[in-house]
Amino acid sequence: MRLFALEGTHVLGQAVAAAIGIELAPLEEREFADGEHKSRPLISVRNEDVYVLHSLHGSAAQSPADRLLRLLFFIGTCRDNGAARLTAVVPYLAFSRKDQQTRPRDPVTTRYVAELFEAVGADTVVTLQVHNAAAFQNAFRCRNVHLDTQHLFTTAVVARSGDRPVVFLSPDSGGMKRVQALRETFIAETGHDAGFAIMEKRRSEGVVSGDLFAGAVAGADVFILDDMIASGGTVQRAARAARERGAVRVYALAAHGLFAAGSAELFTGADVDGIVVTDSVAPPAGLETRGRLEFVSCAGLIGEAIERLHAGGSIHRLLNPRP
Repeated sequence: MRLFALEGTHVLGQAVAAAIGIELAPLEEREFADGEHKSRPLISVRNEDVYVLHSLHGSAAQSPADRLLRLLFFIGTCRDNGAARLTAVVPYLAFSRKDQQTRPRDPVTTRYVAELFEAVGADTVVTLQVHNAAAFQNAFRCRNVHLDTQHLFTTAVVARSGDRPVVFLSPDSGGMKRVQALRETFIAETGHDAGFAIMEKRRSEGVVSGDLFAGAVAGADVFILDDMIASGGTVQRAARAARERGAVRVYALAAHGLFAAGSAELFTGADVDGIVVTDSVAPPAGLETRGRLEFVSCAGLIGEAIERLHAGGSIHRLLNPRP
């Protein structure tokens, strides 16, 4: 087995490698003066089971498109150099928001990205908590593995919930299944009941609207779950609505903390008591969190998935450990 981690995902790569007791394989990444680049493995990959780890979030140094291209080129290079099997491990899979046409002539970028991975020879694509799991699974013709975060976040909820009732809140209708899965996992693992609530959200030409709120949150600790936090607007409006309806404490949970422009209010306003994200994405440099941001590591989950893929083990049992 060979495990590579490209630039910008090296810290997570080290954690994944440590979780499964191996060393990251060495590679070279070279920048040219005009902005082009090349990368290559510095160890043989011939007849090897190769795993390439890279998250596709944007940063000041690299855009999501640039990171995607680098990942594709490296996979292609490993294929050309005789890798027996190639798995792209992409904790944050960019360009997943547009998984269907909602307006005339809309792109379906989820499918286009899938075709790119297939074109360079990826045998399997592994990701963590995509925007729409069904769309992700249907877009790929090669094997795909979707790792969810419900067990990671159940531990975080238990650590933060006191004697008050717990309510899980979906900030929009698209996240209902994700939130229900976390609620069910919490109930199964703790033996305590939990409530469910949902906030209406409609978006048209960049304008978000919708004021309907279903669910009882008065006197409860509320946990808002989303797949990502970018500007933070979705979380902010859901948290404010929960506060107005009597929630005592409000926390935000997200697999991917992108924290783009506009997210500072999450850490300075009074609506959100704390934010918990995985380490799938490195936080932006200089992010001022005022002690409200905590991380749960996804390295163990990713590492276990890699081990099971390598050995032919059950991914289903990994994600559903209870009988």
